[in-house]
Amino acid sequence: MRSLLALAALVLSACSISPGGNNARAEADAGPRQVAPILTGAEARDWHSFARPEVARVTHVALDLALDFEAHRIGGTAALDIQAADGAEEIILDSKGLEISAVTDATGQALPFTIGEGDAIRGRPVAVRMGAARQIRIAYRSAPDAAALQWLTPAQTAGGRHPYLFSQGQAILNRTWIPTQDSPGIRQTWEARITAPAALTVVMSGDRLMPEGEAAEEGRRAFRFRMDHPVPSYAIAIAAGDIAFRSLGPRTGVWTEPAMLDRAAAELVDTERMVEAAERLYGPYRWGRYDLLVLPPSFPYGGMENPTLTFLTPTFIAGDRSLVGLVAHELAHSWSGNLVTNAAWGDSWLNEGVTSYFENRIMEALYGRERAAQEAALSWDSMQRDMAEIGATTNGTRLHVPVEGQDPDSFGVTIAYDKGALFLRTLETIIGRERWDAYLRAYFDRHAFQPMTSARFLADLRQHLIRGDAALEERLGLQDWIYGAGVPANAARPDPRAFAGVDAALVAYEGGGVPPAAYVDWTTAERLRFIDALPRRQDGARLAALDDALGLSQSGNSEVLFAWLRLALANRYQPAVAPTERFLATMGRRKFVVPLFQALMAQGDWGRPIARRLYQRVRPSWHPVTASSVDALMRG
Repeated sequence: MRSLLALAALVLSACSISPGGNNARAEADAGPRQVAPILTGAEARDWHSFARPEVARVTHVALDLALDFEAHRIGGTAALDIQAADGAEEIILDSKGLEISAVTDATGQALPFTIGEGDAIRGRPVAVRMGAARQIRIAYRSAPDAAALQWLTPAQTAGGRHPYLFSQGQAILNRTWIPTQDSPGIRQTWEARITAPAALTVVMSGDRLMPEGEAAEEGRRAFRFRMDHPVPSYAIAIAAGDIAFRSLGPRTGVWTEPAMLDRAAAELVDTERMVEAAERLYGPYRWGRYDLLVLPPSFPYGGMENPTLTFLTPTFIAGDRSLVGLVAHELAHSWSGNLVTNAAWGDSWLNEGVTSYFENRIMEALYGRERAAQEAALSWDSMQRDMAEIGATTNGTRLHVPVEGQDPDSFGVTIAYDKGALFLRTLETIIGRERWDAYLRAYFDRHAFQPMTSARFLADLRQHLIRGDAALEERLGLQDWIYGAGVPANAARPDPRAFAGVDAALVAYEGGGVPPAAYVDWTTAERLRFIDALPRRQDGARLAALDDALGLSQSGNSEVLFAWLRLALANRYQPAVAPTERFLATMGRRKFVVPLFQALMAQGDWGRPIARRLYQRVRPSWHPVTASSVDALMRG
């Protein structure tokens, strides 16, 4: 009989490196499915999953589901293909709130299962006694309050005629609507048949096998999808509603509500060029199509890098493409995050930090070094503020962080993004761009469709880049960067010339001058630098003069408006309350919502009544990710 160690060796040798396919493939069998390796090192152990992949792991998920907009449930069956050690008779799945009615083998024979004790973060383990079966079928439905899903009424959409559904699975929320092993280190291929009311269009993060759907039971249509590359479970995503499509290029396009389509397409006009720039940097785009779904404003994040179909907040639409760095970021995830994925959430910098670096390189390639330098400097400033807030020597400032007992959706700072990007920028500076780019491109090739840990990343650097050069190893300071707190001394500082004009205007203004007339011609990055660098204590007259001169409360740029409202609320500036209420009533992006509520709650008798009134008004429109974050704040 094969031992568990032998199984681990087997799966570690199974590497998926074939390039991506195209969209709307024929339904014929595409050949043997790719099986991604399972990492067995200590850093690869995923505390956030009950699964034991070294014993039995899911390799493929086949969903046959119906969307029930009245009950707010998704229900049907999930067929799971399993790879297991010889003699293994049990597989452990993740579940949170799923209502499982039956488990069978492929022939329909009932299999015993138990739902064990769990906790509030991870949910509960589902142990299936599969015996010799290597495919199991689970009949189930999601709970009405499944945390991955948001069900919108017609009134909550731009069109106002049809309901809308979307999912947000990262980090560990997909277990609320899919019974599988919900760990980023257990990559799985998948397919799906989804039925929905006939008036709605369904999209998912995979190849669309039936773009227009097919007739199903009365009044419904069925849509089919497939993902032939193994992906982390959180990357299985769905949306359904009154959704239309417009092409942006040969392999790019945008989906959104018809009322949003013109504005979204205009903002995304450079998407095809972004894909081409990314490929020139770090190798071929392997996922076929790169489409984007601009969601209703309650989407809790800026974007989500679901393969083939990035989900985007509409708050990136500024009318001048000044916030499309968000698109570059989600596109870059097609390499770092989707292609090479952190095996466990303590190494999320391998997704977000690498991606943030890559994003900046795309922006430089398309829009020039000056814009990229400004955005890198803003990232430095953001990191410094976060470190000051949480303490520069705390665990939260490390790249590899201890996360046991913590909800990964509750991590509130951006260290993984900003310090991670700075780490790679420092490596580039010391090694040289040409040599660094060659390494990073080869890294994506070597580890395509595989999980990654910090330890494995360091081993790869040492083998393929440092190659025994002790002096170079010392200059890089790799261990300090990944496992140490704070910012190492060799960090590549931002270009001091990036904001020279803005900084001069700041000095003049703080010396008693008037608001800068040049503001009208500044970039978004320059405007953010000015607002964020102002002293945090301002009197009402000074704030009023700024607002009147620069039109801050009326800004159509969500990032600029957010920066202004944080400053204004921190100083109890009453005229900022009305624009704050309008802003919070029209979107649910957690990045904006939580800090604005924090700013109000910090103002005691002045701000807390405003926060509580707003909370009661706008909470019903939020996705559970945002709602849970503000709930905790309001209880505090």
